[in-house]
Amino acid sequence: MLRTLTIRDFVIVDTIELEFSNGFTVLTGETGAGKSILIDALQLALGGRGDASMVREGAAKADISADFALTSAANVWLEQNEFDTDEGGALLRRVIDNAGRSKSYINGVAATASQLRELGELLVDIHGQHAHQSLLKLDAQRALLDNQVAVRDPGATAQVQEVASAYKAWKALARQREEFETNAKNVLLERERLEWQVGELDKLAVKPGEWAEITNEHSRLSHAASLIEGAQEALTALSESEQPILSQLSSLNQKLAKLAGVDADLQAVLDCMEPARIQLQEAVYALNTYVDKVELDPERLSQVDARMDAIHSTARKFRVTPDELPDEHATLKAKLQQLADASDVEGLRKQEEKAKAAYLAVAQKLSATRAQAAQRLSSQVSDAMQELSMSGGRFVVALNPCEPAAYGIEQVEFLVAGHAGVVPRPLAKVASGGELARISLAISVITANATTVPTLIFDEVDTGIGGGVAEVVGRLLKRLGQSRQVLCVTHLPQVASQANQHFQVAKDTTDGGKTVSRIDVLDNKARVEEVARMLGGIEITETTRKHARELLAS
Repeated sequence: MLRTLTIRDFVIVDTIELEFSNGFTVLTGETGAGKSILIDALQLALGGRGDASMVREGAAKADISADFALTSAANVWLEQNEFDTDEGGALLRRVIDNAGRSKSYINGVAATASQLRELGELLVDIHGQHAHQSLLKLDAQRALLDNQVAVRDPGATAQVQEVASAYKAWKALARQREEFETNAKNVLLERERLEWQVGELDKLAVKPGEWAEITNEHSRLSHAASLIEGAQEALTALSESEQPILSQLSSLNQKLAKLAGVDADLQAVLDCMEPARIQLQEAVYALNTYVDKVELDPERLSQVDARMDAIHSTARKFRVTPDELPDEHATLKAKLQQLADASDVEGLRKQEEKAKAAYLAVAQKLSATRAQAAQRLSSQVSDAMQELSMSGGRFVVALNPCEPAAYGIEQVEFLVAGHAGVVPRPLAKVASGGELARISLAISVITANATTVPTLIFDEVDTGIGGGVAEVVGRLLKRLGQSRQVLCVTHLPQVASQANQHFQVAKDTTDGGKTVSRIDVLDNKARVEEVARMLGGIEITETTRKHARELLAS
């Protein structure tokens, strides 16, 4: 639940620190006093959009902090996202400077606005004062029903996503098939071109790394005579001349070995020369092997020349380097295979039919899930309508078959009958403003009751309601407050009188002539005055105070 809310320099708020309790809390005040500013500030702390206009005039920045007691779901989220949970709470903070730059924090650690929103959705559910307007839109009606399903069965959200994915896959294949049928001639020409190119490269059959290997071989073959001559010359100098270097070095080593027996200081010189002799001997062995291997092979040189010319000319034709020919071959083969698959109209039709069947299977499963939820919501809202002075009225969630779409194979539509004996008709066509407000409130209370979010906020959702219905609304919200923390911005005394905690929002003028908003926690005496003001307007009489006391006592 929301424990504290601190607001600094936000719109017309200077500094406000509020502590909240369990149960049902109301915020009341004159029109324009800033009741909804409190909700706006909380929404900002929960990751809502913010801009420089939210900073109080003359201030450098707006700073909002909301401290919540942790639920198990919020605690898991904090751990998964590596935020501190040692204090047993979640402190969400948002700072916006007068240039519009925003910073977000969770438990003192920098966060993103999207992370604030993710965590906020686990902590608070806000029902706005214009909720009844969105109820007139079919998309909003479907979303509301799907949310109800998801609250009871989290796996249902995956169902909605699965239907959307299956629809996308089906339609992609349908477009592919239609494009081929439209551009069959162009596809055929492209396929013929690719077949010729792949055939050319198949004949050449260049292997990865072949160009480097054949280039090296060509260099060796074309310089074979000079290579043999040079190697033989080195071999002669080392071991086959009249005075070969290796023999001279061996003779010197023998003499130095005798002299080292006379003077040990020469041993160091001998130690240096002996490895040199060994290395020269190894060089002689290697040169002998090399000379035996290298041959003058004009025929092989001619073959290598022809191969290099074929690879080089093909690379120029395909506008790639010789090294890149194997990759180009693989790419063109893949394109040809893809085009071959795509040009198989019958095969495409079969894939399309298979994808459509897969879509219909998951869509029908979603329809069954929605049907159960629709029946449950219809019954619950109809029952609530009886309490809200719509005796005999009925609410029906209709699932009308429609053309397959990303959201499924039915369109959700809310129908209502205002009283007994009337056929339910679309909500947008038959509900008056007052009826729409009451139905919206009933839906808000029911949907809120189904959610696991601990804090529920109703921002003037009782607009358009009055009289005895308002008292029923107050009792509904108070009943909801027995299991949740409920905050409500209201202008109805019948609703305010039911609250466990009462805040009054008012405007003040500073010494500098600026208007600021303040919020006071009302005691019993002050509550009587505020409820009386809401009942009687500007002049509060003893009669209105008496009526206020009666409301508070009821």
